[in-house]
Amino acid sequence: MLWAAVGAVVASAAWAGGVFLIGGKGDSADLRGYSAPANMCSSADYSSFKTEYPEGDSSPTKTSLKNTALDESYCSLGLKKTGSSYADAYLSMQLDLHKKTDPGPEFTATWKNYGDSHTGYEVSPVGGIGDEAYLVSQDTSSGSSSSGSRYATLAVRDGWVTYTMSYSVYFTSYDQDKNPPALSEVDAWLKKDAKATLGQLKG
Repeated sequence: MLWAAVGAVVASAAWAGGVFLIGGKGDSADLRGYSAPANMCSSADYSSFKTEYPEGDSSPTKTSLKNTALDESYCSLGLKKTGSSYADAYLSMQLDLHKKTDPGPEFTATWKNYGDSHTGYEVSPVGGIGDEAYLVSQDTSSGSSSSGSRYATLAVRDGWVTYTMSYSVYFTSYDQDKNPPALSEVDAWLKKDAKATLGQLKG
């Protein structure tokens, strides 16, 4: 009887220890070797946009955060065609390293269902980038070459790391002799550059 009791205690301790160890490993941040740069504007790859917009932004907006719960790096810049004095379109990029909480469930809820909470947007899953990715886009031009806007965001999650890359253009601020690129072109640029950026930022 004593041996049975001792055995039960040992088994319980081993089981508890196993659960603790497994749980601890499972709950640790899955950052996949990524690091958030101090300057996302100089670290992100957006080379696909430079054929259409070769002029650089001399004063982009950049921020960074280092915290026990979250590392974040952000960049927003204007895209200019040759000869433009002002931005013809806009691009933003943000990398988040979630060090305390798994962003997976909220990421999926936000981006997979984006069209349910935002009227007029199309959402498409994207394979081959991270664990899951979604392309969200909207075109309000309705065939017009002088009014409306085009917007596209690629949102990627790789483990506990999320990355978003967003493009927007307003026809009223665009050269009236030229149309903004089609969303199909922009989508391809976002996919290529997001994949390149994540490759660069992963250790």
